[in-house]
Amino acid sequence: MAPSPRTGSRQDATALPSMSSTFWAFMILASLLIAYCSQLAAGTCEIVTLDRDSSQPRRTIARQTARCACRKGQIAGTTRARPACVDARIIKTKQWCDMLPCLEGEGCDLLINRSGWTCTQPGGRVKTTTVS
Repeated sequence: MAPSPRTGSRQDATALPSMSSTFWAFMILASLLIAYCSQLAAGTCEIVTLDRDSSQPRRTIARQTARCACRKGQIAGTTRARPACVDARIIKTKQWCDMLPCLEGEGCDLLINRSGWTCTQPGGRVKTTTVS
């Protein structure tokens, strides 16, 4: 009578449990690193997309999308020409210049209808930002 196939020894059936603990520790750390890196620290922002349109002479239209993880009472805004978490009161009252959106040395002025602001450089160049 031939031996039963169940009594034969199969090496591939025991391979998974005998993998080293170092391998499993590495796998756990790698998965935690991937999960952690996809989240932003509280109070920070990152630019997700940036599109520029220079089809019109002497004019560049730039649109950017930012992802922010703001603290309670804060909302995504702009500080020193970079996305940042700002006080929600600034956005509600449309006092855009209170969040210091312009670079150092530039002057900030609200648009007449409060739909945005302008940053004026000392040389006279004006950058206009509207909020949609």
